[in-house]
Amino acid sequence: MRAGRLLNLLLLLQARRRASATWLAAETGVSVRTILRDIDELSASGVPVRSVRGADGGFELLEGWRARLTGLTPSEAQAMFFAGASGTVPRDAHRIASRFHLDTVGWYRREERPANLPAIADAVWNDRRLAIRYDGWKGIVDRTVEPLGLVVKAGEWYLVALAGKEATARTYRLSNILALEPLGTFRRPRKFELAAHWAESIARFEAGLYRGTATVRATEKGLKRLRYLSAAVAEAVERADSKPDRRGWHKVTIPIESVEMAALELLKVGAECEVLQPPELRRRIAANAREISGRYSA
Repeated sequence: MRAGRLLNLLLLLQARRRASATWLAAETGVSVRTILRDIDELSASGVPVRSVRGADGGFELLEGWRARLTGLTPSEAQAMFFAGASGTVPRDAHRIASRFHLDTVGWYRREERPANLPAIADAVWNDRRLAIRYDGWKGIVDRTVEPLGLVVKAGEWYLVALAGKEATARTYRLSNILALEPLGTFRRPRKFELAAHWAESIARFEAGLYRGTATVRATEKGLKRLRYLSAAVAEAVERADSKPDRRGWHKVTIPIESVEMAALELLKVGAECEVLQPPELRRRIAANAREISGRYSA
């Protein structure tokens, strides 16, 4: 996506004092002609990029100008996003920002601002190793990682970095990084693409997350409530496209993580949904319902 390439180009210019079009093309995997067009788009979006001639010439950001973490002001970020989405060059960043707003944080939640974000961002921009102390699901561990990129998912920040003897790309939640220390630089893999890696890792995570299925019947209202449980359940409901029986109930098969988690999640749907299979899930929901009823009847 063009918007992602423009962001990457801006970060490269911000990390180096000056860069030639040839070097930028090699770093981003595109042609010199594409780099020149991208430079024009950055300038059109209000980013002060200037050209310097001579043997040591190239492109550089205006002296004294430095973007915030994302490399963009809110107006510039939104202008560049819509440039990539629509294929047009926005001439007025303020005009676009006044009409479109991007909010990545989920409802009833506040944006996460980890204290270690600036230091980690600096390591990402400058290809610098980090020694981190991380509170993972197996406990607190010390690791040396090679930062490849930052991702914001539903308002939470994640670091994608190479780690371990195999140098595999792993994901670390920034709020779980208890301490860090910058180390020396490393050589970034030339073919690594953050967006592609993230999409693949999410797909693998979801495939491993949903280890079973449940067959349920639900009313129209129940189907609507099921869709709110997760994207995977919503997709299963859409794919089923089942016809209602005489009483208006639909039969669908949905993915579940485990009997315990599914029992808690399906209670949100209430009496508009009934589990048919597996039997252990039926029993667990019935037990939960009895416990809740007893609590409120006492």
